[in-house]
Amino acid sequence: MNEKIKYLTQTFIDQLQTLKSDDTGQWGVMKAQHMVEHMSYSVKVAHGAIPVTLVTPAAFLEKTRSFMLSDKPFKENTKNTMLPDEPLPLMFDNMQQAIEDLQLQIQLFINDFNVEGKTRLNPFFGELNFVQWLHLLDKHAKHHARQFNLL
Repeated sequence: MNEKIKYLTQTFIDQLQTLKSDDTGQWGVMKAQHMVEHMSYSVKVAHGAIPVTLVTPAAFLEKTRSFMLSDKPFKENTKNTMLPDEPLPLMFDNMQQAIEDLQLQIQLFINDFNVEGKTRLNPFFGELNFVQWLHLLDKHAKHHARQFNLL
């Protein structure tokens, strides 16, 4: 668990600092700053700043959770059905502001889960506790790090 916290709070942030806002990934339509803002959005869901509903049918939830909890990476071009085909408009004026927001959201996520047994809904994988959310955010961050040649 500590390795995943270190990756999200330090290593991933350091990796992102090497990107320019308009750098392109090996796949997908997001530029680097879009990806950072997309990661912030995911972390906001994790700490409850953005309310969500479950979109995965109950019959598929066990299978999707099993994948999420595995060490198998997300495939290239994995489609998030909650997002439009084109990237959302940028929220921040520059990459540094976007990275600083991501850092803040990660800290809020860590602080939010200071109650034992607390869970928060993920729209694809259901109710997740801190360890499960941490695993998912680590998997998600490494997916985008691979996308932008950071791993």
